[in-house]
Amino acid sequence: MPEGDTIFRSARALAKALTGKAVIRFETALAPLQRVQDDTPITGRMVEKVESRGKWLLMYLSGDLILVTHMMMSGSWHIYRTGEKWWLPRKAMRVVIGVDGFEAVAFNVPVAEFHTARSLARHSAIPQLGPDLLDSSFTPQTGQQRLAERAVSHPEDEVAVVLLNQRVMAGLGNVYKSEVCFTAGVHPFRRMDTLTEGEMLALADHAQRYMQTNVRDGSGDGIVTYTGSRRTTHRADQEERLWVYGRAGEACRRCGTTILSRKQGVQARSTYWCPNCQPWKGSEVEPEGWAVKKLSRRTSC
Repeated sequence: MPEGDTIFRSARALAKALTGKAVIRFETALAPLQRVQDDTPITGRMVEKVESRGKWLLMYLSGDLILVTHMMMSGSWHIYRTGEKWWLPRKAMRVVIGVDGFEAVAFNVPVAEFHTARSLARHSAIPQLGPDLLDSSFTPQTGQQRLAERAVSHPEDEVAVVLLNQRVMAGLGNVYKSEVCFTAGVHPFRRMDTLTEGEMLALADHAQRYMQTNVRDGSGDGIVTYTGSRRTTHRADQEERLWVYGRAGEACRRCGTTILSRKQGVQARSTYWCPNCQPWKGSEVEPEGWAVKKLSRRTSC
């Protein structure tokens, strides 16, 4: 599933290909977007800028029109040279924005809407987003404050569920949720009111650093559309790129303890953690079945 870093890279690449150019081709498989094209044509408008906000991507067109997309689980934006063969079948196409030299194609995008600045301000999701982890103004202290506020307003919320809450901090998804909790040494199922200020700061700091690291490639002048799988361990081996996510039943890369996994939250998303590196705190009794003996084999950090 695309997370904030993926959307940021997509917006950056689209901006390099499209910004300052006139739309010479618009095509869509979505009736609401086609109605806008019929009433107030998209062709002829200039692409003014493209930006990401958390997991949302916004393309600003002249004449006060904004194309807003959300990738959800399987959507993606692709960039092609004009006339280049698409990598995905035409039936997966949702939107095509063509300019001189390039075509931007949105595939399998479940949410695609046109807005004006005024209607966007009333949008049910975007104005309510928390601070974007990849915004230049974000600091770990900003994240700490947001987490502290959530701990006061919703003390019983579980930590990893809050990290996925885009109204608290925007951009984190299911992979980073588990990875951030691991490197911060925080059990993902703890209640928010058990966290210390230092733990909240560590969560926000690690979240920002992971996101920034995974958008570093492609920051030059060239249009980079893919930079490989996200990493949190800084290891070169593709099989060792993550600490805990997707590794249930395997040995922790730090201590050798068996990695655990459970469904969490209303959406029943899988959460991964090491019970040794992320000890239970904040109550007298750890939930039954979460204690696991260490493996005899240990691995280095």
